[in-house]
Amino acid sequence: RINQLIEQREQRKKRFNSDVLIDPKDITISPLDEKFMSKAMEGIKKNMNNADYGVEAFSSDMAMERSNLYRKMQAVVGKTPSEFIRSIRLKRAAQLLKTKNYSVLDVSVMVGFNTMKYFTQHFKEEFGVPPSQYK
Repeated sequence: RINQLIEQREQRKKRFNSDVLIDPKDITISPLDEKFMSKAMEGIKKNMNNADYGVEAFSSDMAMERSNLYRKMQAVVGKTPSEFIRSIRLKRAAQLLKTKNYSVLDVSVMVGFNTMKYFTQHFKEEFGVPPSQYK
């Protein structure tokens, strides 16, 4: 039973890392975790284009101490809060690049990246190709 629970958790983390469209139901086990992830994703979506939105503001929005937020995020999705924020932003950028006719620069600004180099670097890490080829 324990091995199955561990395996299920790892599968959910992999699904979060590979899927562009994320549904909190797909990456959580309990209703409390689902509610937590919904609130986290909603907070990030509200501040998507705010480049200054970081872990401090995120932990404030989640009404949690930074260290508790770190532990919870690691347990649910296997990422730190800053990695989670960046990942959600990059997944939104991928959606925009595929569905809309925005330039890469426009998309990077829309998802809260100040510099094109930083955006391109992390996009390539997340998806394996630069944003210009992802289109």
